[in-house]
Amino acid sequence: MKLINGKELAKKIREGLKNEVIKLKKRNINPKLAVIMVGHDKASEVYVRNKSKACQEIGIEYEEFLLEATITQKELMDLINNLNERKDVHGILLQSPIPEHLDIREAFNSIDYRKDVDGFNPINVGKLSIGEDCFISCTPYGVIKMLEEYNIPVEGKRAVIIGRSNIVGKPLLQCLLNKNATVTICHSKTKNIEEITREADILVAALGKPKFVKENMVKAGAVVIDVGINRNEEGKLVGDVDFENVSKKASYITPVPGGVGPMTIAMLMSNVVKAARKALKE
Repeated sequence: MKLINGKELAKKIREGLKNEVIKLKKRNINPKLAVIMVGHDKASEVYVRNKSKACQEIGIEYEEFLLEATITQKELMDLINNLNERKDVHGILLQSPIPEHLDIREAFNSIDYRKDVDGFNPINVGKLSIGEDCFISCTPYGVIKMLEEYNIPVEGKRAVIIGRSNIVGKPLLQCLLNKNATVTICHSKTKNIEEITREADILVAALGKPKFVKENMVKAGAVVIDVGINRNEEGKLVGDVDFENVSKKASYITPVPGGVGPMTIAMLMSNVVKAARKALKE
């Protein structure tokens, strides 16, 4: 069993981005990310802090908009439209979740697709599905980068994803399909899930249930990617995979923490730099 070290790979990617930012700055382009956060969600505050740290390390400019939970939809839309217009901002990120009285879909859809570094705008989602160049949602993008870096063959392989979210499951299906894998998605209504997961050469768990994937659900020699981040009773971070037992069967496996998590932020940074590069061409 080989461990897929997301922390090390993310570090390597950030180093490369640092050099690219230096080159862009020489050409008078200062890559900049604007992050919008509504309300005071504790987990979101941690994520936003990590994003700001990563920007600082790479040399990406960073601007934060902390909005009260009581704001109106119009106020949120006005801010997004303002950032869409600003030439100095290359990437816009709306941190979810946002308060329930606000329409997050409308907000995501209104972010200019050329600045949509989270890959949630329908234009980017559509481009991904027809295999055109676009911004890919950061977690699936990170998973694909890991498979590439470790030279894990995808073409012709049977890939199974547990979880059909718009943020991970669906875009990852598209990414794997674009690499010629045969892809199945399992979800809460799937029957005989163990039979399906046992056929997977590449198994991705992205459902948000601690240690859901047990040893008997995994084929010997499978590549297991754990996207889940959960806290157990002791407050310790655990994934969606029972790592201790599944790692005995897998050929490759990602740990939690230190697997997919650091890659998500590295790919966000990569998307911001890509947006700045495109702005330079335009």
